[in-house]
Amino acid sequence: MDAARWHGDNGSTWRVSRETGPGEDGVPVQTGRFDTTPIAREMADLAKRRTALANAPHPLPSTTRVIAVVNQKGGVGKTTSAVNLAAALVRAGARALVVDLDPQGNASTALGIPHHAETTSTYDVLVDETPLADAVQPSQDSEGLAGVPSTIHLAGADLELAPLERREFRLRAALEQYLASLDEPVHYVFIDCPPSLGLLTINAFTAATEVLLPIQCEYYALEGVTQLLDTIERIRQHLNPALSLSTVLLTMYDGRTLLSKQVVDEVRAHFGDRALTTIIPRTVRISEAPGFGQTVLAYDPNSPGALAYREAAAEIAQRGAP
Repeated sequence: MDAARWHGDNGSTWRVSRETGPGEDGVPVQTGRFDTTPIAREMADLAKRRTALANAPHPLPSTTRVIAVVNQKGGVGKTTSAVNLAAALVRAGARALVVDLDPQGNASTALGIPHHAETTSTYDVLVDETPLADAVQPSQDSEGLAGVPSTIHLAGADLELAPLERREFRLRAALEQYLASLDEPVHYVFIDCPPSLGLLTINAFTAATEVLLPIQCEYYALEGVTQLLDTIERIRQHLNPALSLSTVLLTMYDGRTLLSKQVVDEVRAHFGDRALTTIIPRTVRISEAPGFGQTVLAYDPNSPGALAYREAAAEIAQRGAP
């Protein structure tokens, strides 16, 4: 075997194949005395998590779970979480649809689907009542994953929706019609909301039964959350009594900082069991993947970020709808 040798600080030696990488499941083959180097511990932990995930159940819901992914703050991992959770659930055997309601179109980019100005998009569905089926595109990421793109036209949709009849229910009507027309069920619909609480987000709230709130492990993590919770409660009272905040997902965690650990404690104290056990780390691979028109599960399926999203998806599947 063509092999390189690693020498640890404590005198331990690792043998790593250049052909197959650092041993089975990414674990270095030790030829020295100890296995306590940081990289060895990390690889052993990743291998253990992969094994646990392979044995974890991923029950499919009996009816479609429609989940609005929202945080009015930008840069919290909202879009990244929507597309990667969908991809992870598809990998586990589900069928998933991502509806891009953010005019920036980042979810469309990550799914590898066209979203130029002439593309049939969520704008056409909401404003012109184009059937949702006309806008759905299969993702290049994996079979069973599809998306409804957004375009730049969506930037002015709040104003165009304002005078229209049943302006808050247009996405709900289109989605219900689409799901009823399918021969094979879609198990999950993730709606990627814009970083605001306007009519686009209200359409998502009336179409969904669940809200997933991503919170980054950084300063001002809970800033604006009270306003969001108030909005959800008003939607429950007046437009969609079935809506609930089912899931809080901690993102951009940096285990080297005390701040990240403090945010985790604060969020879990505030939201209790609605906060997932899984925490999404801040990694380069998660940031790089959209630039290649891919989810992190397609871009680097063995990376810690991909593994974390698979673990979060398993939790969501196991918890079921509230």
